Amino acid sequence: MRTTQRNAVTVSGNSAGQPMVFAHGYGCDQNMWRLVAPAFADTHRLVLFDHVGNGKSDLSAYDDDRHSSLSGYADDVLDILHEHDLWDVVFVGHSVSAMIGVLAAIKEPERFARLVLIGPSPRYINEPGEGYVGGFDRPDIDGLLVSLDSNYLGWSSTMAPVIMGNPERPELGAELTNSFCRTDPEIAKKFARVTFLSDNRDDLLKLRTPALILQCADDVIAPAVVGDYVHKHTAGSTFVQLNATGHCPNLSAPDETISAMKAWL
Repeated sequence: MRTTQRNAVTVSGNSAGQPMVFAHGYGCDQNMWRLVAPAFADTHRLVLFDHVGNGKSDLSAYDDDRHSSLSGYADDVLDILHEHDLWDVVFVGHSVSAMIGVLAAIKEPERFARLVLIGPSPRYINEPGEGYVGGFDRPDIDGLLVSLDSNYLGWSSTMAPVIMGNPERPELGAELTNSFCRTDPEIAKKFARVTFLSDNRDDLLKLRTPALILQCADDVIAPAVVGDYVHKHTAGSTFVQLNATGHCPNLSAPDETISAMKAWL
């Protein structure tokens, strides 16, 4: 299967159950779902994958044109759904994959039943003239990208613990650092630009698939004001404020994440 090799797709759980597709965030891979996905194995067909450039994906499948926007990554997701004949999908997207899932559901809404958006952000950069707060001024993002370009491994070791946001549990920051360092650095640099310079605010208004928005406290990547924005601009969405802190509740608070998902589903 082409996507199985390209995206290292793995399928498990209840083969007769509703498909549940898990999509990881920037610099991560499908292993980041190991504490959450098994909780749904009895009732759902679990489909996990790695974005090209991450995990066990086929690095040669990276395409500068296709992967120059989140839309190309959404097409990768749709390829997986097509190849595995997946319908009525519950898509679980963390961080940048939340918007990738939104784009995929807009393109082919008939394939999707529900979206779970964990720490979503449609625009990371503040737009003062438009009254939008994304969490970062443009010079901050430019500096982040320059730092990433000049020393990816150094950037990873500095930023990963900040993104994780649980200093009292340094092992979590270390895991995210190691995940970043396993990612192909050249693809990671390009994906960072696609991620942090993206603007999907208008796309939220086009979404018709029911969505659950899970918001963490003290999230430096997707602060509370961003989660509120996503909720207000996504028709029929449900907003849940988690007690979890940081940007990766799938690792730092899996039980709370599972409970919120199950209550909504």
